[in-house]
Amino acid sequence: MELSELKRQLMADPAFVAAYDEAVEEYAALEAMIKARAGAGVTQAELAERMGTTQSAIARLESGRVSPSVATLQKYARALGKRLKIEMV
Repeated sequence: MELSELKRQLMADPAFVAAYDEAVEEYAALEAMIKARAGAGVTQAELAERMGTTQSAIARLESGRVSPSVATLQKYARALGKRLKIEMV
């Protein structure tokens, strides 16, 4: 079975579509974090030092293996000289 055919079949299931949509939003947030860090020219180790944590904690955060609190996201943003903005659309 082709990947496109499998996706078409899976997208016919409303539960799959809901999970897919949720994952897309989560990955977009992770991508924004990583782009902000890279755009600031900061390594995970440098960011960790600024935040008072470890590089491995930053790696877990950016991989999506942990669900950060809003306070952690604010700390991440401030360590990059940025401000966190959350929107509901």
